[in-house]
Amino acid sequence: MSRKLPVVSPEQCVRALEKAGFQISRQRGSHIQMRRDEPPPARTVPVPVGKKTLPRGTLGSILRLAGLTREEFIALLD
Repeated sequence: MSRKLPVVSPEQCVRALEKAGFQISRQRGSHIQMRRDEPPPARTVPVPVGKKTLPRGTLGSILRLAGLTREEFIALLD
């Protein structure tokens, strides 16, 4: 069963992506670029950090770019 995406802060999103194998490659302005080289294909995911919470649509886009499902992301939050 598909659950709604949770409301998370940018910091929580960054920590979850780090658990998934992403590393912070750089930050410019209000966006952090996170990169994962393994497993192929290499992926780069921007995470906006200028707000208290990420909008659900933005979070959904981040998950698509990262190649993660909602369930995988929710498990990484715990």
